[in-house]
Amino acid sequence: MAQPATGPAKGPCTAPPTAADKAVHPVDEKLPPSRLVPAALQHIAAMYAGVVTPPLIIGQAVGLDAAGMTRLIAASLLIAGLATLLQTLGAGRFAGNRLPFVNAASSAGIAPMLAIAETTAPGRQLPAIYGAVLVAGVFCLAVGPFFGRLLRFFPPLVTGVVITLIGVTLMPVPVGWAQGGDATAEDFGAMKYLALAAFTLVVILLIQRFGRGFVRQTALLSGMLLGTLAAIPSGLADFSALGSAPVAALPAPFAFGAPEFQPAAILSLCIVMLVLMTESSAGMLALGEICERRTDGATITRGLRTDGIATLLGPVFGGFPTSAFAQNVGVVSLTRVRSRYVVAAAGGALIVLGVFPMLGAVVSLVPMPVLGGAGIVLFGSIAVSGIRTLAEAGLDDSSNIILVAVALGAGIIPLAAPSFYAGFPSWAQTVLGSGISAGALVAVLLNLFFHHLGTHSRHAVALKSS
Repeated sequence: MAQPATGPAKGPCTAPPTAADKAVHPVDEKLPPSRLVPAALQHIAAMYAGVVTPPLIIGQAVGLDAAGMTRLIAASLLIAGLATLLQTLGAGRFAGNRLPFVNAASSAGIAPMLAIAETTAPGRQLPAIYGAVLVAGVFCLAVGPFFGRLLRFFPPLVTGVVITLIGVTLMPVPVGWAQGGDATAEDFGAMKYLALAAFTLVVILLIQRFGRGFVRQTALLSGMLLGTLAAIPSGLADFSALGSAPVAALPAPFAFGAPEFQPAAILSLCIVMLVLMTESSAGMLALGEICERRTDGATITRGLRTDGIATLLGPVFGGFPTSAFAQNVGVVSLTRVRSRYVVAAAGGALIVLGVFPMLGAVVSLVPMPVLGGAGIVLFGSIAVSGIRTLAEAGLDDSSNIILVAVALGAGIIPLAAPSFYAGFPSWAQTVLGSGISAGALVAVLLNLFFHHLGTHSRHAVALKSS
């Protein structure tokens, strides 16, 4: 009789591996709470200031009271949470890139929305903004599936110019905050305001220099917290409005009025939406490399569709144009925690924050000079991101240098000479009065002129950048 085999089974008789034996990709890994919660908190800390910045700036610009600011911030948090959940968990083959990708209101739309507010009658400013945002969301949904073909018109040269202009054109905002926020006040620019803004800035710098890990990542929030506490003894922090804020409430649809549709405003935000789509696509490609998961055209289409849905839903509850948050891509790169469920948990936490307006009220009561000190860091870092993008765009080519120089010049005109376009039609003032829109238009047109029209081959660097 044959003796039974004593060694391990081999060949076709080997039992197939079970699901437990198969390695789970880091993106799909479900971490235990002890690891998931701290990692999610890092993402919230990295993005929170950026999420509340657009409602803070726009709310101040249109003159909202404390209750209105609270609703605006709560809506921004809620939309960010819903968009992040949809992006990370996905909805079949329709939406969601299923990467550790954070979506929220982008600072890129702030300057054009401020331009809309300045050229619209009081009381109709938010409806005009929301009408333009709503159409921009529809535009994103329509263009998203074909956007891969348009990416060549938005090379690093163009996106670098736009991102740089976002930071540069927004810089007067935190400077005004640092002076007290109200330019009509008698004590505007008083030393007490400047000292508080400087204190906040110094705290952020010190934490950034000497902090480690999570503490360092929360430098912006920590600086705002300590700056607010420092403002209490001098009476610059007023918390009386906290008593009137509801503890929990869902944002009401169209609480700021039915949207109004102005052609110039719509054009301005559709241009910004193209830039945001480019930024989102670049973020998905970068995150795919970091996570070692290939990002194909279908993934980008689902991701952009999520941007469009969130942007379309935003005006209903009080949100703004939604895009990727680059700082959270940086968090994934630094921590190497690539699980999309970590970011999904952060999105769930944002939803909780959004349905508790009391938390939004706390943020809205941060003194203007404190926001000014923090805003200098925040908007300056946006400009640095643009400069970094430009540095990778082949600026040793003379055509590219001219393109960037002229586009940046066109974008800075509204900042250097606010009345430059005073004699233009109102629609042109809305489009050109925003440095971001003007710079983007010039950059796209010059990119077409130098690198696409009537030429099939140029310098190697120019081709690479285009």
